[in-house]
Amino acid sequence: MEKIPMTELGYRRLEKELKQLKSVERPAIIEAISEARAHGDLSENAEYHAAKEKQSFIEGRIKELESVVSRAEVIDVQEHAAEHIKFGATVTVVDEETEEELTYQIVGDYEADITQGRISNAAPIGRALIGKKKGTSVEVTTPKGLRYYEVVHVEYK
Repeated sequence: MEKIPMTELGYRRLEKELKQLKSVERPAIIEAISEARAHGDLSENAEYHAAKEKQSFIEGRIKELESVVSRAEVIDVQEHAAEHIKFGATVTVVDEETEEELTYQIVGDYEADITQGRISNAAPIGRALIGKKKGTSVEVTTPKGLRYYEVVHVEYK
């Protein structure tokens, strides 16, 4: 079974979501289905069909999260701190064309969230940054074409 690399914070977030789904969302949707059934004819009951669809989504997400959590390999970012960029590093880069400064933490697929500055180690920029160090220029193939970034800061927090 393949391990899934993850930061401790990412692991805790997934556990919290799983607990929420099991203890709050699942019982609420079961109650909603019961109420919709009480309204009679299920073939034309939109509330019932919507609740069953939501139940299906919740159960699927619970299965997915249980699988991910059971295979998670929590990596202590501080323990792996190094000069070179590794999983868990927070990296500040400057776009060499626009001079825009961007900061990302390199994390696993299940905890990646670009709006929060967390990119997957499997994403093009994540893959390009792994193994590099401060002062290095990195070439990244993006959907917008070839981009060049300079690594200006690396830290493990």
